[in-house]
Amino acid sequence: MGQLINVVMDIGLLAMLVVSALLIIRNHSPLTVTILSGIYSLVICTLFVIMDAVDVAFTEAAVGASISTVFIMAVVKPGDEPVLKTSWPSAASVFLGIATGLLLVFGTMDMPWYGDPSAPIHHHLAPRFLGQSGAEIGIPNVVTSVLSSYRGYDTLGEVVVVFTAGTAVLVLLAGDRPVKDKSRAVVQLVSNSIIKTILIRIIPLVILFALYVQFHGDYGPGGGFQAGVIFGAGLITHGLLSGSGKMLEVINEKWVTIGMASGVLIYGLVGVAALLLGGEFLNYSVLAQSPTKGQHLGILIIEIGVGVTVAFTMISLFASFNRGRP
Repeated sequence: MGQLINVVMDIGLLAMLVVSALLIIRNHSPLTVTILSGIYSLVICTLFVIMDAVDVAFTEAAVGASISTVFIMAVVKPGDEPVLKTSWPSAASVFLGIATGLLLVFGTMDMPWYGDPSAPIHHHLAPRFLGQSGAEIGIPNVVTSVLSSYRGYDTLGEVVVVFTAGTAVLVLLAGDRPVKDKSRAVVQLVSNSIIKTILIRIIPLVILFALYVQFHGDYGPGGGFQAGVIFGAGLITHGLLSGSGKMLEVINEKWVTIGMASGVLIYGLVGVAALLLGGEFLNYSVLAQSPTKGQHLGILIIEIGVGVTVAFTMISLFASFNRGRP
């Protein structure tokens, strides 16, 4: 019975994804497409939870369904909706779309079925990580062990990508004229004073939860990426609810930009410290007398660096988007 319920839920969620995607394709309103994209991300988040990928679900919910939607809604106005004539796609575009889809399906033919116990990952990587990460890394959450230690180089690259993307957006928006009256810089998300007051009172709990996610990543779902996005989302939500621009008056954009780079610097310096102590780059075993304690210490520090870069990047993007608002 339980398996039948799971199958029905999976089919229902996949159907919602298909319907959302079709509505996005057929709709010409930027505001409606933005909302539908947020719904699509929320359904994806639910699928991640069902597949026990809670860490990824955290990020998808905060970035895809929350921050990205808010950023786009902050710059899209109802008057920006284009007037388009309905027309059928050309034969060439239809052929190209079908051919691309068939190639993608063909590329998955050699992949093992989802959950197949004979898949290579269940005979090589999974036994290696599940069987030895406890003795080598010394923390209960295998996901954190893989991302922060075994794949330390890859995670460093992801942090650099976040920093680079944020910097690129800042450069693109650098020519916007600063707003003289910052009290008008932020769009008011909620006009009802009662709802606004209640939501603002919840924001400290969101920040507290972000800190919990940051320092609980060793033992359960969480870590720097998720905590940074949740922390940034809490502050951005406060700025949107206040509608007075007080957040932009308090936040110094120069220090926010420095914060973006400082997280990457913290991550890299941990690897340099390991080299100076006679170890390998991003091999944290030499950071303490016990290899497992060194691993735990290194993971804790680099996760803080990740959280700092992600959080300050989110806040910096929010400030930049609203700086040029008349």
